[in-house]
Amino acid sequence: MAQPNTIATPSPVGTARGSCRFCGSPLTHTFVDLGAQPLANRYLKPDELGAMEPHYPLHLFVCGRCLLVQGEEVVSPDVVFSDYAYFSSYSESWLAHARAFVAMAVERFALTPSTRVVEVASNDGYLLQYFVERGIPVLGIEPAENVARVAEGRGIPTLVRFFGTEVAADMVAGGTRADLLIGNNVLAHVPNLNDFVGGMKIVLAPQGVISLEFPHLMRLMDEGQFDTIYHEHFSYFSFGTVAGVFDRHGMPIFDVEELPTHGGSLRIFAQHRETGVQPRTPRVQELLDRERAAGLHELDAYLDFGARVKGVKRRLLTFLVGLKDAGTSIVAYGAAAKGNTLLNFCGIGPDFLDYVVDRSPHKQGRYLPGTRIPIVPPERMRETRPDVIVILPWNLRTEIMAQAAYAREWGGRFAVLIPQPQMLP
Repeated sequence: MAQPNTIATPSPVGTARGSCRFCGSPLTHTFVDLGAQPLANRYLKPDELGAMEPHYPLHLFVCGRCLLVQGEEVVSPDVVFSDYAYFSSYSESWLAHARAFVAMAVERFALTPSTRVVEVASNDGYLLQYFVERGIPVLGIEPAENVARVAEGRGIPTLVRFFGTEVAADMVAGGTRADLLIGNNVLAHVPNLNDFVGGMKIVLAPQGVISLEFPHLMRLMDEGQFDTIYHEHFSYFSFGTVAGVFDRHGMPIFDVEELPTHGGSLRIFAQHRETGVQPRTPRVQELLDRERAAGLHELDAYLDFGARVKGVKRRLLTFLVGLKDAGTSIVAYGAAAKGNTLLNFCGIGPDFLDYVVDRSPHKQGRYLPGTRIPIVPPERMRETRPDVIVILPWNLRTEIMAQAAYAREWGGRFAVLIPQPQMLP
């Protein structure tokens, strides 16, 4: 059943349902099926608890031709981003990550007040604010109007639109091109992949550079990170597949970095084939070779992931049942989208978790989708003194354990459920 990873010609805009969003091949191979789930970032208001909550299939496929792992578009992006609850600036470690990137990029790519930085999916200005501090002109593009307003309040000009070839053409017609074009954790959110990457090619200056960050599929597979799968993520990328996508759009990748963020991410750098001036680093071929050694260039490597996820589910339920049977009080920290996928797939509700705390006031007072677990401020833990605090955004566990270190005063302990259920030291 093994097949070579041959990247096909990009499919035209408007790929038919049930076909690959990059090459257009029929989708017949299941990667994992997580059942019907609510939208992971749609937190319920109290007056919505008596209403029906829409659930949508969360079923991923792997393309037998280009090996892109992807889900079908079962809900419009307009629905997902109409009142978005994720604000990047509430994570201190993510802000530190952004500051470090800006310092690196300014030096490496010689950015000055005469250059322009554009970020697609700029959220609340968490990143662009650090370029503004250095006097470098910026433009954010953010489809969630409520989030974009926060960025504009920080003095960051923000275009409230979904990015693609049409928006890129309008920008160029208005005299805007990007010397550095950034997209952090947005590539997975794009239903029309070829239109999005095609738009990047249009707006990128002749010698400009693209910098994209996204979770690495190899890490997701190795560590069973199924909780990073939800409806607003349409695609999941290996390095080999994303390299093929950008190469077919005339923008070869010249460098790649492996990052610890989001459980293991990649940062890729690409440029125009015809006019780019950056040299290709050895890291590109090294990572391609490593993925090939792991079997990611063959279909067979993707087909047992669903069975592995079921094993993870059984282990973490056994872990939680053991705690509850021992009379342990359990709460969760972090009303993250990844946590909602995990809780809904595993059937973990208020019978296991008394509540979930979150620092974001945009989530407090609401309820988790599907499970209806209440979201409260972190201060509630001082009142109830839970025995165990389950960290749902496990990729931020160091930051969260530091923020909630006071729980150790009453003997509170921390735990994670992914990649394997365990108590933390």
